Amino acid sequence: MKPSNILIIGGSGFLGSHIVARLAAAGAAIRVPTRNRERVKDELILLPTAEVVRADVHDPATLRGLMVGMDAVVSLVGVLHDRRGDGFRRDHVELPAQIVAACAEAGVHRIVHVSALGAAADAPSAYLRSKALGEAEIRAGDNMNIRTTTLRPSVIFGRGDGFLNLFADLVRLFPILPLGGARARFQPVFVEDVAKVVVACLDLPETNDQCYELCGPTVYTLQELVAYVCALLGRRRLIVPLPESMAMLQAVLLEHLPGHVMSRDNVLSMRVPNIASTPGAPLPAVFGFPPTPLEAVAPEYLAARTPRARYRGFRFRAGR
Repeated sequence: MKPSNILIIGGSGFLGSHIVARLAAAGAAIRVPTRNRERVKDELILLPTAEVVRADVHDPATLRGLMVGMDAVVSLVGVLHDRRGDGFRRDHVELPAQIVAACAEAGVHRIVHVSALGAAADAPSAYLRSKALGEAEIRAGDNMNIRTTTLRPSVIFGRGDGFLNLFADLVRLFPILPLGGARARFQPVFVEDVAKVVVACLDLPETNDQCYELCGPTVYTLQELVAYVCALLGRRRLIVPLPESMAMLQAVLLEHLPGHVMSRDNVLSMRVPNIASTPGAPLPAVFGFPPTPLEAVAPEYLAARTPRARYRGFRFRAGR
């Protein structure tokens, strides 16, 4: 049976807001818990089928209450920086375990969980190791009559993202860009493509008990991505690749600055290529659509919406 009442945990975030909008457009009833309702995106509150409620999803009793009347749960909570020392475990491991337990108690039999590409028990970073532990907690639902799907997206781009927009801000501010992880490889995936996949998983029974990687069509080094942002903005910048030892020193400084631009754990994460394990298969065929190229979207939100801005990006990608 297709789920019609869906709890979106993490629904007020970047990816979550796109998923909520898609589900609302399809007529689903959505419940979105948030710690601060006043700060939630205005567009979510205005959606007629979305119920935005103030709640602490880390409280087991509250989480059980949120499950009442739901057919499925979408689990999206994730943090890139472990600012307090227990954030990765709390958000990536303990919360998934609590979600499964609450689903089992409430009789909710479907979970779609968004993890991260490169998650592994032996990964070099605490972030990726915690994501792997969280996946294991979600898969435990398979033994409780809960059908689960795990999605592993590469870095996600789109209007309002915290990736390309971060580099755009740095490009606007600084003439020289010391870049840790310059040779790290990424296969960025469009936020709308990921949202479309999440909704499809709720519709397609063949996605039950599966784990899928989600990537865009093209592999880039981090240096190529930053250079592309420079080209879109029409800024000449000197990009200085840093060896990992220097990148770690840079991260130590950045960890203490507002905005949490980079951490030592982020540097360690970049040791793992953020690309599809099967070349040429960025999105699984079960979803029935090709991934969106970064070049088709990034000029629209990083640079002015003019033909000239788009042309700069196309020329750069063509090597001209």
